[in-house]
Amino acid sequence: MGVAGDRFRFRHVLPSQDREDCPLRYLLAAIALIPAAALAQPAKAPSTGPDSGVMGAQVLLDRLGFGPGVIDGRSGASYTQALKGYQEANGLKATGKLDAATQAKFDAYRGMPTVITIKLDEQILAGPFVGPIPKDEGDQAKLKTIGYSDVNEKLAERYHTTPATLAALNPEKPKLDPGSEIKVPNVIPAAREYSADLKPEWRDTLWTLNVGSDQPKAVKIVVDKSDSVLRVIGEGGKLIAQFPATMGSAKDPLPIGTWKIQGVAYNPPFHYNPKLFWDASSKDDKALLQPGPNGPVGVVWMDLNKAHYGIHGTPRPENIGKTESHGCIRLTNWDAARVAMMVKPGTPAIFQN
Repeated sequence: MGVAGDRFRFRHVLPSQDREDCPLRYLLAAIALIPAAALAQPAKAPSTGPDSGVMGAQVLLDRLGFGPGVIDGRSGASYTQALKGYQEANGLKATGKLDAATQAKFDAYRGMPTVITIKLDEQILAGPFVGPIPKDEGDQAKLKTIGYSDVNEKLAERYHTTPATLAALNPEKPKLDPGSEIKVPNVIPAAREYSADLKPEWRDTLWTLNVGSDQPKAVKIVVDKSDSVLRVIGEGGKLIAQFPATMGSAKDPLPIGTWKIQGVAYNPPFHYNPKLFWDASSKDDKALLQPGPNGPVGVVWMDLNKAHYGIHGTPRPENIGKTESHGCIRLTNWDAARVAMMVKPGTPAIFQN
């Protein structure tokens, strides 16, 4: 059994609303109805599906800018680090647990539902969908776009979750057609008034990824190898956002030092040069891979003043913080897009152990 039914302690549906573009007063109208005692203790994910307490905290942390990685209702390293980041930013003891002090801070958001019901439309369901992504870069270069494999993958990324979690939230298996209703994690931002200076394609990407237009501004970025997170520091040295990250490997270690963001490439193509990858086949040729969320650097590349290094997205959000990279800093596509809106050319990026 999934999280639907009386086991799901958070409120599912917005009152009198079934559309994704519901106003903020409704988004803040219902975190819910979970008992305080349950919130005060770390929840364990049952084997049968996502844990509602963990999912509620994940959704709220995501909305507040302390990314837990994919929202799946399961405890893990990224969830623990997200709690620690939120606690640090709010002057609490960084326990990494949903303790009483953190619960008290969360009380202000009790009106926010964890899961909402949305009505699918043609824009939400739009492709192109390219089927399974080839592993070989030469084969990827043959694709006109490295788009989503199918609509399930797109919906999962749009709502910062996984296809398996969406399936658990919708055990009745509704058809994914315009007019159908499905339950999704409530990550819809309060503001989507994107600047007219942004290219239409990038505004579409931000809309698709449910990235809000009202992001805070970074004074500097700090990437910490010790806990696999990227921290966004604002005025006065205050931690204003934090996201789980994959950074480097034994072969390509994180380049420790102080760098700067030189610029941002939105929906970039990828120039594959096998000479830059120690694990590339000697038979590989250079190739140009077209843009797309499933490309090697995802939807955005933040270029650093160190050749071939950057901060970027990923086609595999579920692996963030669990695998290695070729030295770059890899975030989920939605977190990378969010960071890209916080920085500007010249923003310092400090990489430390």
